[in-house]
Amino acid sequence: MTAQPFIPVAALGYGFAPGAHLLEPDDGLDGRTLTLRFGDETVTLTVDGTRAGWTGIAAETSVPVRITSIRPGVYFVDRGIAPEDGRVPSVTFVIDLELGRATRVVGELPTAAQAAESAYTRVQRGDDPTLVTARVDHGTVVDPAAPAPGAEHGPTDELVGLRNRYTYSPQEQYEHVYFSPTLYAWHCVTGVERDLADVDLCRAYRIRQGLYLFEWREKIVPTLGLILIDLDGLRTDGKICGFGEFDGATLANFPVGAFAEILGRTEHPAAVGP
Repeated sequence: MTAQPFIPVAALGYGFAPGAHLLEPDDGLDGRTLTLRFGDETVTLTVDGTRAGWTGIAAETSVPVRITSIRPGVYFVDRGIAPEDGRVPSVTFVIDLELGRATRVVGELPTAAQAAESAYTRVQRGDDPTLVTARVDHGTVVDPAAPAPGAEHGPTDELVGLRNRYTYSPQEQYEHVYFSPTLYAWHCVTGVERDLADVDLCRAYRIRQGLYLFEWREKIVPTLGLILIDLDGLRTDGKICGFGEFDGATLANFPVGAFAEILGRTEHPAAVGP
């Protein structure tokens, strides 16, 4: 039996598109200029319809963005990347206006030449098996009229042990198993990657009670995924970014959204020594 082949991210995007269970764009930030503070860095984010600009790391004056809101007051702002843009950073903001908190994720993908180096070679050096990187900064929304910020966004292990199923469209369904704070498995139940599965690096960040930003970095086809997972509303929304084609000359960045099901949770006893 021949194994199902891996596909580039543009082909994955074409498979996800028909009937995709995406959230509708949200205009709650339209016309606003927000001041965000990440440690010692102050960032100004200005939204004008479906375009936005920001200062700081990977600054832009005006680029297309997709803005959605999975819960009232929580916004996912993602930079659009078209094939003609070539190779540009992935930039995403998660902003909670009600709690005065913000998270920024700046992702970089390797070149095709870099990606050709085997994971085996990389782990021999003690490096990650993937060259996809994601810088994650947590901070505040600066608003003198607002109350003190709520609980800070930050890493969490609250997804660990869950086995979830995500239905992205009538054709696309995946399951995730969250093994640890840094490793998870994905498996395509049905869709263009049917019967493909792998274990990849990941991190989860608590945005609110039952609401998480989940980030993963794939090693076979260089890919960065960012989704908001709402376990209360059983809904997700986010994006996948990666090599448009295997040559890595251009990037594909497409939205994803799903209906979620919690299939179960595995609890492991605390580790004991010898």
